[in-house]
Amino acid sequence: MVKLTIDGREFQAEEGKTILDVAQGNNIYIPTLCYHESVAPYGACRLCMVEITNKRGKKKLVTSCLYPVEEGLDVKTDTPRVVSVRRMVMEFLLARCPDSEVLRKLGDKLGVEKVRFSQEEDKNKCILCGLCARACDEVVGASAISLVNRGVDRQMATPFFDASATCIACGSCAFVCPTGAIKCEDIGDTRKLTMPNITQEFRLAKCKACGAYWAPERQVDFFVKKSGLTREEYELCPDCR
Repeated sequence: MVKLTIDGREFQAEEGKTILDVAQGNNIYIPTLCYHESVAPYGACRLCMVEITNKRGKKKLVTSCLYPVEEGLDVKTDTPRVVSVRRMVMEFLLARCPDSEVLRKLGDKLGVEKVRFSQEEDKNKCILCGLCARACDEVVGASAISLVNRGVDRQMATPFFDASATCIACGSCAFVCPTGAIKCEDIGDTRKLTMPNITQEFRLAKCKACGAYWAPERQVDFFVKKSGLTREEYELCPDCR
C-alpha cells in the first residue's frame, strides 16, 4: 500500500492502481470520455488531466487514467492550470463534434463558454477515443473495428471501410461509445449497426419456443465456437431457457 494525497485528503491505495482509480473510488470527480472499467486505459481524450507533485518536489500534468499511484504523491484535480487544459481540450472536441449533446453538456459543466476554433459541419460525433475498438478487441475478442490512418485523417473504421466479416453485431461498440457516434437498433428480424463510416445489417436468431428475435445469428455462431456447445444449445432465448 502507498499513501498519497488528492485535493488535500490522504488516501491509501494498492500499488498498481491509477490516480483515477483512487479518485473514482472515493467520489472525487475527474471528467473522462475515453475511460471504461472493462478495458485497459488509453489516455486518448486527455480530459482526466490532473496536476501532481511527487515526493521529490517535481510538479507536472499527467493523465490520471494512466498514472500509477506512488508514495508521497500530491494530486490536485482542479487547479487553474488543470481547469485551463480541460477547457482547451473540450474546445477541440466541440470543434470536431459541435452537434454532440454529450459534449455540449460536459463543456457547460467544465465552464466552456465559447469555442474559438473552426467547427466541422459533417455531423460527426466520433471523438476517436478508441473505446469501441478496444471493447471489440479486449472484451468481445472479435477485433472487427479499429482506428486507422494518422493525423487529421484518423478515423474509426472496419477493415478497408467494407462490411466486416468478423463483426458479430453484439452492440458492445455502441454500448461503450461515450458520444452516441455508433447506433445499434433491432427492427423485426434485423439488427442495424450504424457507424461513422458504414451501416451494416445482421439477421437475428429466432427463439424456437416464444418466437422472439433475441440475438444476431453471427453472435450465436460466435458463442457456439467459443463455448464448444452445439447450435441446439442456443435455440432458446434467455427468457425461455
